[in-house]
Amino acid sequence: MKPIWIVDDDESIRWVLEKALARGNLPSRSFANIREALAALEHDRPQVLVSDIRMPGGSGLELLQAVREQVPGLPVIIMTAFSDLDSAVSAFQGGAFEYLAKPFDVDRAVELIRRAVDESLRGAPVAAERMADTPEMLGQASAMQDMFRAIGRLSHSVATVLVTGESGTGKELVARALHRHSPRASGPFIALNTAAIPKDLLESELFGHERGAFTGAQAQRLGRFEQAENGTLFLDEIGDMPFDLQTRLLRVLSDGQFYRVGGHQPVRANVRVIAATHQNLDARVRQGLFREDLFHRLNVIRLRLPALRERSEDIPLLMRHFLQKSARDLGVEPKRVSAAALAHLASLPFPGNVRQLENLANWLTVMAPAQTIEVKDLPPDLLPGQLGVFEMNAGPMLDAGQGFPAAEQGTGGAAQPASAIVAAQARGMADNGWESGLRSEVARLLRENGEGVMDALSRRFEAAIIREALDFTRGRKVEAAERLGIGRNTITRKIQELDLEP
Repeated sequence: MKPIWIVDDDESIRWVLEKALARGNLPSRSFANIREALAALEHDRPQVLVSDIRMPGGSGLELLQAVREQVPGLPVIIMTAFSDLDSAVSAFQGGAFEYLAKPFDVDRAVELIRRAVDESLRGAPVAAERMADTPEMLGQASAMQDMFRAIGRLSHSVATVLVTGESGTGKELVARALHRHSPRASGPFIALNTAAIPKDLLESELFGHERGAFTGAQAQRLGRFEQAENGTLFLDEIGDMPFDLQTRLLRVLSDGQFYRVGGHQPVRANVRVIAATHQNLDARVRQGLFREDLFHRLNVIRLRLPALRERSEDIPLLMRHFLQKSARDLGVEPKRVSAAALAHLASLPFPGNVRQLENLANWLTVMAPAQTIEVKDLPPDLLPGQLGVFEMNAGPMLDAGQGFPAAEQGTGGAAQPASAIVAAQARGMADNGWESGLRSEVARLLRENGEGVMDALSRRFEAAIIREALDFTRGRKVEAAERLGIGRNTITRKIQELDLEP
């Protein structure tokens, strides 16, 4: 392996990094300024370049630009004692592998250099397969294959369809696919989120209004029904439609005509309606919040989109697709995901479903330092050790067709809900002697009418665990984080929050 080059005018920084790299069996070579480094670059090549950003006689950003021209693909880590926004932005715009602010944790710096070495040894990234046509929907899971078959069967129909499923599962994609593969494909597709329009404006949005119908109505306006003539009208979040407007929608579906606001002449509606909701409409009908007759008008054909946790085998396929899409949008090389990272992602509950996965792909395209994404590159709340928080914040997700948490349905290998996981952990704690001491301390604090008992004990609990882990690893934060099963960013943040800095 070639040596790691260290470029810094501060001799103490060079010495510290040289010693740390030597302990890690990583060869190194140091330079006091960029002129020396550029001269050496003419006849030699480093494995990784670590450079300060501000030095007498030249800037680390100038060195970064020269390296980009002479050795494309060489990982460059920029160091600086001036942790300002402009420096960070300039470093990443110049193609830096990572930005390291001084003073830095030596163990973290070595770990970062090792990652850069791994990236360098992998060589140039393999170009991703070019996708000639962006697919409408992706999914290998049996539930998604059933959905594709249903869309195929409906391709010769203009029947009203009700699409149910949690937020972020892709209900509008299904509606667009139903329209695109229907006899009305040549007509317009008009979408309206009924929950996003104020009640006073929703009637005009749907049915239009005549001039002078109300203050501010300076001209006649066509509503969404007229805009969707001979095509498809997609009504998203139909479960949130005000009750009085449900009556008007029912009349359109039953009579095929409506009146504009302030109008006296009926308007014919030749429109296919596709509705969608994340709510349990059966329950809302029972509660008197949704008209039963409208529900039956909409529920001609019902399609239920599965939650992402119910089709976890699709996560690798979707992640690769979204990473390629994000890379095309940003004009960069698509990133890859390691097998370990994909396996970890497949184990997450993803309460935001496919939308959340797409947002994660966008985040990784911008924020992950290496071309190959590892588990530690994921956002802190998705790292191992944070899963309990992730699940409990998400809460139980309701199946659109049932009144029970979806994670609790079924048996035989079904995913357990967060409540079951927490209960199991509590049962395990009961077997340990320290729980009785904890309960005694809780009782004492409650008797003293103390406030914030949960927060105070949680801080003491976390502080004790992290102190012990740091003692065990002789202060090495990265190793302590690995032992505890949390991310390095998490342990750094906790050390600061709990005031555990030595």
